[in-house]
Amino acid sequence: MDYETLKLVWWVLIGVLLIGFAVTDGFDMGVGSLLKVIGKTDNERRVMLTILGPHWDGNQVWFITAGGAIFAAWPIVYATAFSGFYWAMLLVLFAMFFRPVGFEYRSKVEDPRWRNAWDWGLTIGGAVPALVFGVAFGNLLEGVPFHFDNFMYSTYTGSFWALLNPFALLCGVISLLMLCMHGGAYLQMRTDALLHERARKMTLLLSMIVAVAFAVAGVWVANMDGYVIVTIKDIAHAVTPLQKEVALESGGWLSNYGRYPWMLSAPLIGFAGLLLTSLFSVFNRGALAFVSSSLALVGIICTAGFSLFPFIMPSSTVPAHSLTVWDVVSSEMTLNIMFWVAMIFVPIILCYTTWGYYKMRGRLTTDFIKENPYNSY
Repeated sequence: MDYETLKLVWWVLIGVLLIGFAVTDGFDMGVGSLLKVIGKTDNERRVMLTILGPHWDGNQVWFITAGGAIFAAWPIVYATAFSGFYWAMLLVLFAMFFRPVGFEYRSKVEDPRWRNAWDWGLTIGGAVPALVFGVAFGNLLEGVPFHFDNFMYSTYTGSFWALLNPFALLCGVISLLMLCMHGGAYLQMRTDALLHERARKMTLLLSMIVAVAFAVAGVWVANMDGYVIVTIKDIAHAVTPLQKEVALESGGWLSNYGRYPWMLSAPLIGFAGLLLTSLFSVFNRGALAFVSSSLALVGIICTAGFSLFPFIMPSSTVPAHSLTVWDVVSSEMTLNIMFWVAMIFVPIILCYTTWGYYKMRGRLTTDFIKENPYNSY
């Protein structure tokens, strides 16, 4: 493949990895966020954790792979993002520390205070990353205050608190609630009795709230100044973001939908997935609710990606220094080698992930926890 095509291919592949992370690790973050909300007894919370136990660490592979792919394919994005989102990334990292320790040690001691403390830790470990990821996407649409000098040294002029602006917080709430919805749909499929019923009602409620919030965000974006490339020098071989001119236009983030009408399928899939999740929850079809919830996540994430394209990290300080698909990539040889590595290992990840879910399918009950107190999380 030629260099220009490889740049597009890696934009798609990184998008696939991020979607894989959201669909797989997203439901266990959602279940973790709901741990103290719908798990009313210790045994019910142990059911929720035991359902996640065989999968949560395997799901992290998508996150690690996506991070590695961004580092290798988009090194400038990786470096600049760490400058701008450093404290936000540390917040995610420290929140995630609660997960491995919590899963392993939460039920080792029967003291209610010990278990309650780890329940809160696991809730934080699920909710904080989900919230921060959405806030980060919101800031990308608003533009990140950074610029480069002639030696491509990036300077970030914002602050952590500036990231918590109203639109970014709305995106964070959408991210958190949609993953909670996704986790609730998974619990519908894997639990029974009172816990199942609470998960069903929670999924129904959250799907409706997310649909409204997604629509509000869409209206907000339509009235927001968006970034548009005016000119770019040698699009096929550009390797620095200093080779283009960028302008801000009202409603600019919607221009791609007029240029590529097929992109409208993303928000339609998002809304359709949310509607179907509501309907399947009403009719108590847990497996179908989980599938439609996954579609909703795909549609919402693709909507954000399609709106940004070809931008990856727009600059609000110097728009011409914005990072795009065309000018932040590694060499043609690197992208080629990575492509074939991805073609080999991503299907392997898909296969063992599918096998793991197949082997661990079925509903888990509180009676199982009572009968196997030392073999459960």
